[in-house]
Amino acid sequence: MTVQQLSHFGYVCSPYLHNHESIKLKDHWLASDNIEALYFVTGTFSNESKLYFPNSTNHYILGKFKDSQYIQEDLTKHNQEKTSFLFNIHDQLFERVFEKTNFISVYYLEIDETKNDYQDITNIFLKREKIGIAGLANLETFCNIPSKFTFPYAHNVVILEVAGEKNHQSVNNYCEQIKRDINRKGHMITNLINLSILETLK
Repeated sequence: MTVQQLSHFGYVCSPYLHNHESIKLKDHWLASDNIEALYFVTGTFSNESKLYFPNSTNHYILGKFKDSQYIQEDLTKHNQEKTSFLFNIHDQLFERVFEKTNFISVYYLEIDETKNDYQDITNIFLKREKIGIAGLANLETFCNIPSKFTFPYAHNVVILEVAGEKNHQSVNNYCEQIKRDINRKGHMITNLINLSILETLK
């Protein structure tokens, strides 16, 4: 009996190191029907998350994909010495359509939440007009240098797609206020990484 692996849509964040592997992967995703959008971004990790991802870097290619199974194959084939991040969205909380996205903010919940807790968090997101997409995700990482620490919150990831014309620092402050609002409600949410979109490639 063959067990079919569930596929998800989501986001992939692969280091752009200006080497053969990263350039080849970028060109592959530019031509791939599985990639809906592709960006050149800078990544800023929180102090809490740096411990778990010592092989992170500053510059990434960020892709929005339709099927995670193909992305897993791509990252396995083009594995690098800096960590790649695969965010599989298993529950989209809501979506608003914006012409432009300029920021992706990724968080993790430190404890498992109930259905009512997730609704409480969703209601906070809905009050923020600049959030285009909010989703719950699983995190997979790929790196040819093994990490000393296992990230314990890989199944409790929250992703926000944020629109806005202001500078990235202003958007970052906007997301920090959202995090504080959630923490005030008693939900322990921590920033993992902020991705500032510098250039749209696709």
